[in-house]
Amino acid sequence: MLSVVVAPWAGEAEPVFVRAPDELHDAASTMKVAVLAALARGGADLDAEVPVVNRFESVVGGEFGNDPDWDSDPLPWELLGTHVPLRLLAERMITHSSNLATNLCLARVDRAAVAEAWRRAGATRSASPRGIEDYAARDAGVHNLVSARDLVRLLHSLGGEPELLALLERNAFRVDLAAGLPPGTRIAFKNGWVPGARHSVGLVHPQDCPPYLIAVCYSGPLASGEDRTDPAARLLARVSAAVWQRRHELADA
Repeated sequence: MLSVVVAPWAGEAEPVFVRAPDELHDAASTMKVAVLAALARGGADLDAEVPVVNRFESVVGGEFGNDPDWDSDPLPWELLGTHVPLRLLAERMITHSSNLATNLCLARVDRAAVAEAWRRAGATRSASPRGIEDYAARDAGVHNLVSARDLVRLLHSLGGEPELLALLERNAFRVDLAAGLPPGTRIAFKNGWVPGARHSVGLVHPQDCPPYLIAVCYSGPLASGEDRTDPAARLLARVSAAVWQRRHELADA
């Protein structure tokens, strides 16, 4: 299943192109954008020092931990047993898609605040009720799910928070949507990958026309789960390149 939504950044960001926009996909790491929004809006002291641990409460009871072999960022693991600023964890959650940092951030924000981030964006189908690798919750039917339309809405909802968009521009994984753009093109984006799913949502800033939003979600066997060499990442890049070629039509539409 391939879902695509393209919309202008201006105004209400009404889509000008959709393909299976409301199909639900495993959220993978795209849900970290909602966690970031909840953290920023919840009044948390981002400069507060917090302990780096690997034990978290499951939403169905008990505890769980992350597997370092499934994490794309080694830095938080090197900091286990220490205290670091919450800001550092929030940044690594986005720039290096750290699973451990994500759960540490979730531990500092009410899950209702994450749900409110989706609601405030106008999302109708997406939700991220559990932490990363909370397998007991997953087995109990608690899933993090997204649609391409809701991802566009979520990113659009950050329009009044330029510091969050600036953080998304620092994404270290310049694959997926970013790989389909000319080198040096500004894009604030978050991608996510697990075996069987590859997604990315971004705000693209061309120099020769107004910015636009794009979300591409793919679920299927092409997605290997590799962070940079996933064949599905090349599929998303091809979609991004095709939209870029027609970028001047978006404002007219």
